[in-house]
Amino acid sequence: MRKTFLITLLFATSLFVSNNAFASEKEAEEGADGKDLKTEIKEYIDHHLLDSHDFSLFSIEQENGEKKHIGFPLPVILWDNGLKVFSSSKFHHGETVAEVDGNYYKLYHSKIYKTDAAGTINYDDKHHATNEKPLDLSITKGVVMIFITCLLMFWLFSSLAKSYAKNGSIPKGIGRFFEPIVLYIRDDIAISNIGEKRYKKYMPFLLTVFFFIWFLNMFGLTPLGVNVTGNIAVTAALAIITFLLTNLTGTKDYWKHLFDPLGDSMPWLGKLPLYIILIPIEILGIFIKPFSLLIRLYANMQAGHIVVMSLIGLMFIFKSWIGSPLSFGLAFAISLIEILVALLQAYIFTMLSALYFGFASEEHDHAEAH
Repeated sequence: MRKTFLITLLFATSLFVSNNAFASEKEAEEGADGKDLKTEIKEYIDHHLLDSHDFSLFSIEQENGEKKHIGFPLPVILWDNGLKVFSSSKFHHGETVAEVDGNYYKLYHSKIYKTDAAGTINYDDKHHATNEKPLDLSITKGVVMIFITCLLMFWLFSSLAKSYAKNGSIPKGIGRFFEPIVLYIRDDIAISNIGEKRYKKYMPFLLTVFFFIWFLNMFGLTPLGVNVTGNIAVTAALAIITFLLTNLTGTKDYWKHLFDPLGDSMPWLGKLPLYIILIPIEILGIFIKPFSLLIRLYANMQAGHIVVMSLIGLMFIFKSWIGSPLSFGLAFAISLIEILVALLQAYIFTMLSALYFGFASEEHDHAEAH
């Protein structure tokens, strides 16, 4: 009961902070640029989904009408005929132009463009910015959360390993919570899909990717509002690692199955017409598998944030004692469901990765039996 109350309190706080941030942003912009409320809500959601060059939690409007952003700047690292390093505070949340060594840079839609002192952005026929973009190596908000998650995992599991060794392989404290999860990944995911002979070399990756995705998903549900796993670049990087591990560790029987899927069941002349179709499909499947991994994780986490923020935005559209509480209740319910989704997506990514590793570990006797 106490744990349920704490979880409820956490997400009520999360929604309250998001609500206040939404209200502050709306009040600061309303009437200034003539945009209607629905357009402002859409732009706010789009801004929430993007990565940023500063760690801004929310903003409040001061008495003089100016917005005060609560957060802290992050280092901007650019390569533009040399290394340019400066603080993101020079952009003032995209409102000013940053001058560095005689060059001018503007933050526009979370991307940095080279411009003039006036901050001019040029467009093509499709209203896409055509200004030159320097190579951006900045430490963004998403990168900060990745570093924090990595440090948290290193500290947590190194402490658990030391505690495990001191107590005669008996978990204590928080280790009692994590040990069943580790054993489940080993017994029901790794061994079941890869086999007892080869599963150990894949266990470090499977454990790391499961907790990495799970922790990042949970951070995204806090008032920090960092949507790291909703960034397709992050999910693509994880899928590429799975792709490389699968194909670089594949056995000769794995590759033989790709280029000779029918085996010795029939002579080559009889198989040749079928292989014109089968082999391209098998090769295409090598790339479809990691693509499905990255799209599934990206789309589910992105959709969850969009739904929650949209429901919060409905509170400002209804402006009634019936509509607004209903929207808040739905947003709260979806946030609770997102706790399950955060764990489920980490499980699915790990399970499918183990399944692909199992294909790569295929041996001849297994292929014959198959």
